[in-house]
Amino acid sequence: MLERYFLRPTTLDRLRGSWLGEPLERYVSWLNEHGYAARNVFYRVPVIMQFGRYAKARAAQTLADLPAHVDGFVEYWIDRRDWRRQVKPTREGLRKEIRGPIEQFLRVVLPDFKGRGRMRRRRPLPFPTIMPAFLAYLREERGLRDATIEHYRVHLEALGIYLTRLDLIQPAALSPVVLSGFITETSPGLAKTSIRDRCGVLRVFLRYLHRDRHVPQDLSRAVGAPQTHRLSGIPRAVTWEEVRRMLAQVDRRAAVGRRDYAILLLLVTYGLRGGEVATLTLDDVDWRNERLYVPQRKGGHSTAYPLSPIVGNAILDYLQHGRPATPDRHLFFRVVAPLTPATANVIGCVAAQHLRAAGVSVPRMGSHTLRHTCVQRLVDAGLSLKAIGDYVGHRHPSSTQIYSKVDVETLRAVACGDGEEVV
Repeated sequence: MLERYFLRPTTLDRLRGSWLGEPLERYVSWLNEHGYAARNVFYRVPVIMQFGRYAKARAAQTLADLPAHVDGFVEYWIDRRDWRRQVKPTREGLRKEIRGPIEQFLRVVLPDFKGRGRMRRRRPLPFPTIMPAFLAYLREERGLRDATIEHYRVHLEALGIYLTRLDLIQPAALSPVVLSGFITETSPGLAKTSIRDRCGVLRVFLRYLHRDRHVPQDLSRAVGAPQTHRLSGIPRAVTWEEVRRMLAQVDRRAAVGRRDYAILLLLVTYGLRGGEVATLTLDDVDWRNERLYVPQRKGGHSTAYPLSPIVGNAILDYLQHGRPATPDRHLFFRVVAPLTPATANVIGCVAAQHLRAAGVSVPRMGSHTLRHTCVQRLVDAGLSLKAIGDYVGHRHPSSTQIYSKVDVETLRAVACGDGEEVV
């Protein structure tokens, strides 16, 4: 694969003759398979070669030795370069710029290597000697999933920043006054539900500290959460005319437009969640029987839908003229390198992008906006809440109750009469 990008025999001999020759060949093949442009290959290969020489000079013998030299090489690279740019990048920006290709190379050639990637920046957690045991408690005793534990980390990091600023480093320094100050200072800008979640995480942590005798009394009672009410809001749906406008502005002449059009139709026709669209595979579309299967729903069940001709044609157009040629069975893929399967975040961004392009104004627009719009359409058609809940995959009937607030015709009947017929 190297000969596709490097034509001079001397260059090929130098690349293949290095101690990273075979892994470099694999990495370049991976870049080609995932749709990277030639300019990306020309940028990454010299970086990997210099990294190999740097590690070799510091006694690296095998690929397994390379991860230990990443940090040192990043600083070495930054210090030796003459960054003559109109806008001088920050040192942290340079670290990300050079670390990315190296960690990508190591992930390709070392299956167990993870690296930092583009993960959210970690901030210090409070009480570092206690926190590992607390996170283990959440995972092993409370049975929380990694995504939920990450949610805990976000709130605990905010607590850590607050306590560090006050120079409080021991659990014994916690008090109702300190906890009240933390909630008061960090609440502005947060929704009521987010403040409630922060208070809940804090109470769990405080109960753990008391249980393991890090603090003499249970301070969780000193943390009060704001009062929130179920069904207090209304679904953030858009009108069907706005849906038509959104679909009409999608440019289907390009591959990205064909992909986005199919995604938008799936969201608004079947009310799928963004994660459900992201996990669809080629095997979930039964062309012979005209069925669409959604096997990995939030409630742990699956649903089979009739395949709408409009949706089917949009998916077929994308498969024939937009989807990259890959052995991966996922239905939707990114359109820029690396050509990996689309994630729930990508699906949400697609929905938000086209809603904005159509001039639609709605709070917190995303894939769930179109899910709410699908349900609103079913409510307007007179379907029962039970039928609607089954259609969109709600686990519990209470999840569908909020849509009774936008059932305009039924509400009008209640307002104009005594309501007995509705009851």
